[in-house]
Amino acid sequence: MKITKQVVVSFILLVIIAALYRIMPGRPYGFAPQIAMAIFGGAIIKDKKLAFLLPLLSMFISDALYEVLFRNGVGNMPGFYEGQITNYILFGSMTIFGFFIKKINVAKIILASIAAPTVFFLLSNFFVWLSSSPDAGFARPKTFNGLLMCYNDGLPFYPWSLASTLIFSSILFGSYFLVTRNSLTTVKSIA
Repeated sequence: MKITKQVVVSFILLVIIAALYRIMPGRPYGFAPQIAMAIFGGAIIKDKKLAFLLPLLSMFISDALYEVLFRNGVGNMPGFYEGQITNYILFGSMTIFGFFIKKINVAKIILASIAAPTVFFLLSNFFVWLSSSPDAGFARPKTFNGLLMCYNDGLPFYPWSLASTLIFSSILFGSYFLVTRNSLTTVKSIA
């Protein structure tokens, strides 16, 4: 993909819209576009640093907005918290699923859109279990049963994460297909 002014503006708009969507009240926890953005960025953006930046910048902006709302007594959830860097690393790593989509087609997009939130669920809950202290709210014993309890705690988020990744991947890749197809049609008709 050639980096033009239109691409930069599209990139910025996508990041801002996703960040604003993530802080919308009433949205089910886990229903956010960031994993789909990671897959899309990994598949479409040739510069791999920019591909990783797409979901991370969106998350950072929304976390900063969460923090501003929390500090002003408007929101009940802080934007920045202990252990958050692990979450950023995990979200950023979901971009790798897009790297495996060499030739974009519906089957590969669906597969990545199922695999990425599943891996995120497994890893994020494992790290919550691993790093939680005994006095934390959902601290689970450091046993196999405790790990299963931690996965059970995170289970309500998983279906929303899976659904949102499938839906937002459809929107992102579908829009990209329509825009690039229309661009190619226009170029061919001019030539």
